[in-house]
Amino acid sequence: MTKYTKEDVLRMAEEEDVEFIRMQFTDIFGQLKNVAITRSQLEKAVNNEIMIDGSSIEGFARIYESDQYLWPDLDTFTIFPWRPQHGKVARLICDVHNPDGTPFVGDPRYVLKKELEAASEMGYSFNVGPELEFFLFQTDEEGKPTTVTGDDAGYFDLAPLDHGSDTRREICLLLEKMGFEIEASHHEVANGQHEIDFKYDDALTTADKIMTFKLTVKTTAQRNGLHATFMPKPLFGVNGSGMHTNMSLFKNGKNIFYDESGEHQLSKEAYSFIAGILQHMKSMTAITNPTVNSYKRLVPGYEAPCYLAWSASNRSALIRIPAARGQSTRIELRCPDPACNPYLELAVCLAAGLDGIKNNLTPPAEITENIFAMDSEAREKNGIDSLPGNLADALAALGEDPLIRDTLGEHVYTQYITGKNKEWDSYRTSVSQWELDHYMISY
Repeated sequence: MTKYTKEDVLRMAEEEDVEFIRMQFTDIFGQLKNVAITRSQLEKAVNNEIMIDGSSIEGFARIYESDQYLWPDLDTFTIFPWRPQHGKVARLICDVHNPDGTPFVGDPRYVLKKELEAASEMGYSFNVGPELEFFLFQTDEEGKPTTVTGDDAGYFDLAPLDHGSDTRREICLLLEKMGFEIEASHHEVANGQHEIDFKYDDALTTADKIMTFKLTVKTTAQRNGLHATFMPKPLFGVNGSGMHTNMSLFKNGKNIFYDESGEHQLSKEAYSFIAGILQHMKSMTAITNPTVNSYKRLVPGYEAPCYLAWSASNRSALIRIPAARGQSTRIELRCPDPACNPYLELAVCLAAGLDGIKNNLTPPAEITENIFAMDSEAREKNGIDSLPGNLADALAALGEDPLIRDTLGEHVYTQYITGKNKEWDSYRTSVSQWELDHYMISY
């Protein structure tokens, strides 16, 4: 059910003294893009008449079919509270369409909407609550980021150890002004690392909120002379940043993952959803952990999951079931990182879980021991496989999974694989400082 009509948006822009509107959309690789218009063009915008050159967006359209249109989701009209309050700046999140009015198959938001429609046909709605971690770094005299955090805080510490607490507080207040319900905010394990959690919502709204969250964090940090990064592993020897993804399916207003009489009070559908994710996880990893750097977080010893296993409480497992039950019953996938494209990530998670339900899959036995403490022989005995060890392996696994490939669609799949293979080749052929330090003199 929509909140706003075209007339509502035009009226709010006038009443609130909005002078600029950012028409936002997200590319295949999860980068937020926008076209800024003045209020004089807003009527054209709400009538889907703002055009972009798709060929200038990596992975979007070819040069001879470049004209595309931004169709704003009117319910996403939001005023940026950090911009001037005279001549305000608002935003509309947009879907990308072809000139004939059909959705553009390369639009990540469309990929998620298509999968949500498939779930709806089965009677399901998909709710998601993310937990995003990020680092705050100091900047140098030119405003460029350093790797100096300026704090000595650890998990749940507070000021004066936590030098980022004021910035984190400001981020929370700004997000609340844009309609977020902030559930928790705290310092994370590593120096300079932070987490802010907001309330779950339907998957499309959540994906939109993740993009808004990252923009707000980066903008607020910059205003305070800091640099915020969602890079998965910016520092060697400390924990990286994850985006634990909590998921639940509802049917007729009830959480179908909950069964009071089931083992762990989980339903048969919950177990099948878990099994579906585990079955497709290797190929999904190229989406949930999309960069070369992502795989430097997914190593033993830093709390990030590396192994394909599930548990009702064990945090070393890839999938964990938080303690809450009833309507709050959920499945937590712990491997995604905040560099991922949230629209694609949620689409493949849902597709994999629904595949498990459709095919009545059963997950392997629960792992209750600390998997990080197991040696390879113990993991093999327990049937515990590993996630891909690098981006190249993840891309290879993606190419071997028809379900995940079909979920992305041929356009997104082809462009994503092409772009990420280029990224891997660039990394593979680069000479790092580590190599210079270890080999320049010795050889």
